[in-house]
Formats: sequence, C-alpha cells, structure tokens
Amino acid sequence: MSIKRIEPGKRMSGAVVHGNTVYLAGQVGEGASVTEQSKSALAEVDRLLAAAGSDKSKILQTIIYLSDMSTFGEMNAVWEAWIDPANPPARATSEAALATPDYKVEFIVTAAL
Repeated sequence: MSIKRIEPGKRMSGAVVHGNTVYLAGQVGEGASVTEQSKSALAEVDRLLAAAGSDKSKILQTIIYLSDMSTFGEMNAVWEAWIDPANPPARATSEAALATPDYKVEFIVTAAL
C-alpha cells in the first residue's frame, strides 16, 4: 500500500495518507485566545483534509490538547460551530504542556478518504 506525504518538512509532514486514511500532524493556531487559536487551527485542518482529498465529515477521531482545562468551554464552542453535526468523530480532550507557552490548543485528526 502506498504512502503519500503532504507538505513534508524536516521534522514532519502536514499530513500522511496511507490506504484510505489520512493522519494530520497536530494543528495549532494563531491568536491570543483559545477561541482565535481554535478557529485558526481548525481552518488548517480543513485545508489539509482538502489537500488529502477528504473533509471534516470524514473525521474518524480527534485528540485535543488544551494548555489549561479551564478553557474547555471556550474551545468546545468553536468545535461545535465547526464540526459536521451529522458526522461527529470519536474525540478525547486532555490538558497538556504544548510545544511553546504561546500555544493554548492543539488538534490531532485522523480521517477517512
């Protein structure tokens, strides 16, 4: 089975397609708030899924990391406005120290093609 790497870089690819599944690198966004970063990161998820030939209706699983669980409701409001309500994926949310203190949220997505 072939492997296709989308936007490969020195450390990682933006997405990897193997068979009928696409795996996205963790997506973080720009902005000062969890709301801004969530909107920005999910726009990147949309872009990468489209580049792979998929879309948010085909997301199988999303893992979300928050730097502070007190912002769960703020992130969830953005998520609920963004997600395809007819096709919600399996999801987990956890608190974690992210790559830099500026990052407040990270989305890790696996989707079908």
